[in-house]
Amino acid sequence: MELLEKEIGVTSLPVNFTASAVSEVKRLIEAQHVPADQALRVGVKGGGCSGMTYVLEFDTRQENDEEYLIDGVRVFMNKSHELYLYGMTVDFEQGLNARGFVFHNPNAKTTCGCGTSFSA
Repeated sequence: MELLEKEIGVTSLPVNFTASAVSEVKRLIEAQHVPADQALRVGVKGGGCSGMTYVLEFDTRQENDEEYLIDGVRVFMNKSHELYLYGMTVDFEQGLNARGFVFHNPNAKTTCGCGTSFSA
């Protein structure tokens, strides 16, 4: 099965990754020997100080997932999560104060201090 981007000619993907985020994801895939049947899951779940937390993990495809190819990275996203994540950019920062993935979500009405949870 071809990825959704190619199936229906999608020109706008639900989420974007900066070059540094793509580089870090590819490094993690290699370092953790992620199996071929797994991809990067981008999603949300209830919890956190603002109501919802971001999900960024390697996982197998689930029943309600869409599959995307974003800058060479296979991504799974539950269809219902797109409402909360559409237009989001995932970055990877390696600064003196912090190191890790950062989520820039235009749908977030409030976010917590650490940036890992939000409300929409």
